[in-house]
Amino acid sequence: MIVRIMGEGQWKLADDSVEELNAVDAQLEAAVTASDQAGFEQSFAALLELVRGKGEKLPDDMLHDSDVILPPGDSTLAEMKELISGDGLIAG
Repeated sequence: MIVRIMGEGQWKLADDSVEELNAVDAQLEAAVTASDQAGFEQSFAALLELVRGKGEKLPDDMLHDSDVILPPGDSTLAEMKELISGDGLIAG
């Protein structure tokens, strides 16, 4: 799975990370839906850290189709409300 964090680049994650990504994404969606600022900050940071920590950073000069595109790390709760659908940021 290829994940792009806007403004940072792309990471390649092993397929076995999908379940963990989906779990953190569900927490993020719940926090955003509830307008829970602290929960949003915690779960969004966890999602980004999961990608950065478990993923292999791809060279900037190698572009791949992204399976998931995440907003920049400085995104706000209000911005996230506009992005999250019923599936969260990560469909599936």
